[in-house]
Amino acid sequence: MYRRALQSAVRQLLNASASRAVLGKAIEQDACQSRALVACRMTADAGVHNHSQYRVLHSTRELHTVKETPQTTDEEVGAFTKLIEAIGFTGPLKYNKWKIKIAALRMYTCCVERINYDEFFEKCSLPDTLNSWFLVAQLHVWMCLVRMRQEGRAGKYMCRYIVHSMWEDVEQRSKIMGIDAIQRKESMKVMTETFYAALFGYDEGILSDDCVLAAALWRNMFNRQCEDPRQLELMVEYVRKQMQFIDALDGEDLLLTGEVNWRPLVEENAQSILKVPSPTYNDAGL
Repeated sequence: MYRRALQSAVRQLLNASASRAVLGKAIEQDACQSRALVACRMTADAGVHNHSQYRVLHSTRELHTVKETPQTTDEEVGAFTKLIEAIGFTGPLKYNKWKIKIAALRMYTCCVERINYDEFFEKCSLPDTLNSWFLVAQLHVWMCLVRMRQEGRAGKYMCRYIVHSMWEDVEQRSKIMGIDAIQRKESMKVMTETFYAALFGYDEGILSDDCVLAAALWRNMFNRQCEDPRQLELMVEYVRKQMQFIDALDGEDLLLTGEVNWRPLVEENAQSILKVPSPTYNDAGL
């Protein structure tokens, strides 16, 4: 009997406590809502009085037209061309393949004969060796590859023969210097690994900011041995202006002639775009 009375008293006490908790939460929520409403009103009043100090937020559903840069698309090729290229052969191109090969050889020649390598060795504190020559040459070859990859299948075909011409030239130069066959083979293997590693690094650098490009030049061209930041700054500026210049060249002319006139390493107004002269060639593309 006493136990039932005690249980009922405990239940009433718990119910009363729960009711007080619910009531307290409701009162607290009402107080928070009231404070938020007062704060919003104060903010609105302050915005009315200090309207000149803040920028007005404007929202609209009107879509603005944006002029986009046209992107190069892959050429439409037939099923037979896709089949033979999947096997490893090259299908019909826009221009004669021999013309493209000759243009590729000329473009590589421009990377070798129209560059003042002694100036690069002096400005960048590079030793006058075959390896230093190769590091400077591969930088210019890479810039040509970047430009010609934008010209579709014919440009990619041309890139293959630019690289082929470079390795033929490197091997001939090493023979002239009297390097024996075993050492020449090892050197060619190291240069090949260096070249393809540099391609990835330079591609990342040209698509990123100057810090990434400077890091790629420090690793590949300077072989991690550059202590003067002014040399890195000079080379970053050189690559940027050179890529800007070569991008302005006409793709059709490059496929037919391969002529590239490089801008100097040091010039007063490096940010200026020079007017690109149109090359002359005959009907055979020579």
